[in-house]
Amino acid sequence: MSATTDDSTAPDPASAKAAERRALGVACGAHALHDGYTDLVYVMLPIWQGEFGLGFAALGLMRTVFSGTLAGFQIPAGFVAERFGATTVLALGTALAGLGYIFAGLSSGVAGLVVALFIGGLGASTQHPLASSLIAHAFAGTRSLKALGTYNFAGDIGKMIFPAAAALMFIVLPWRQALMILGALGAVAALAIFVAMPRFSDAQMSSRKDDHARGTTGAVRPLAFPLLLSVGVIDSATRMAFLTFLPFTLTAKGASVQVVGLALTLVFVGGAMGKLVCAFIGARVGAVATVWLTETVTALGIVSLLPLSLEPALMLLPIVGIALNGTSSVLYGSVPDLVEPARRQRAFSIFYTGTIGAGAVSPAIYGLLGDAVGIPATLTVVAAVVLVTLPITLVLRPALTARAS
Repeated sequence: MSATTDDSTAPDPASAKAAERRALGVACGAHALHDGYTDLVYVMLPIWQGEFGLGFAALGLMRTVFSGTLAGFQIPAGFVAERFGATTVLALGTALAGLGYIFAGLSSGVAGLVVALFIGGLGASTQHPLASSLIAHAFAGTRSLKALGTYNFAGDIGKMIFPAAAALMFIVLPWRQALMILGALGAVAALAIFVAMPRFSDAQMSSRKDDHARGTTGAVRPLAFPLLLSVGVIDSATRMAFLTFLPFTLTAKGASVQVVGLALTLVFVGGAMGKLVCAFIGARVGAVATVWLTETVTALGIVSLLPLSLEPALMLLPIVGIALNGTSSVLYGSVPDLVEPARRQRAFSIFYTGTIGAGAVSPAIYGLLGDAVGIPATLTVVAAVVLVTLPITLVLRPALTARAS
């Protein structure tokens, strides 16, 4: 295994391990920063409403500008990285994301905010596909799945830290200054990414032992990646639909606004744990078995919540959160198994675009069903649809187990 820019000589194991740790650390830091930036928008919406007198439709547009730009430019980011290098584009994207928040702090009106959020979303679009592909290049075999699970978990850490840090900063600083300080972190992080991330040549990526272990020539099954993407789309749609209807389900059980907030926290904490734990489970028992476990628990958990009273429902939510989010680490970690090394950046771009897009549209689709048949029946349908992933993973089993054979 090689993690240096010269593939003519094999590096000593200590150097290779150091390069792996450095790649994982930099990618995790980038994920925490970018996901923190993404969720920081939620903290700012009430402030911008009071500052600029915005209605809810305008506030929704603010969020859509950032998240829509992030989702829509992931595939172009992959193409650009193929030309200029993943590390360079990731560093520039991180700087651009921070610059967006600096511009938001300088903006004097709604038009300036929209431009700032577009810039921030454009920069943030580089992180998921490129950082994931860099980790996949740094680690081999089941260690890649564990590393991607750790990386996936790091994003949730950022989601918790950045909104909390912003709320504390707003106590002592005007929101504009606080945003500019947080935005400046992007420039610092961009420099750290560019300097610290190991570079991986095409020759090295093609000769890594995990790629040779797929089969006689390293070829991949042509339909494997689209099938994996379909599992990811269903899983993401299920997650967002469940989170959309959960507050209404709990309110019908007598939950107050404060209890609903606690319930969501329980799901998110469980979800963060699931992203890390399920990656290690997947590395041990295999991706297919882990997806069967998590998706089955997700379906059973959703259906079980419906008849329970409030207190037992709250106790069940962390378990549902573990299963609900844990599948994602296994799916993301399986992408390197199904595509050739040179196409991983593009594959991760497509995968993240598909899953994020599915999560964006599923609440609206299931919302129409909810209006027609009610929330309990809709959640039952959500639970049933997630089980569609099980036969798909059986079709994927030969491709996902080929590397271990």
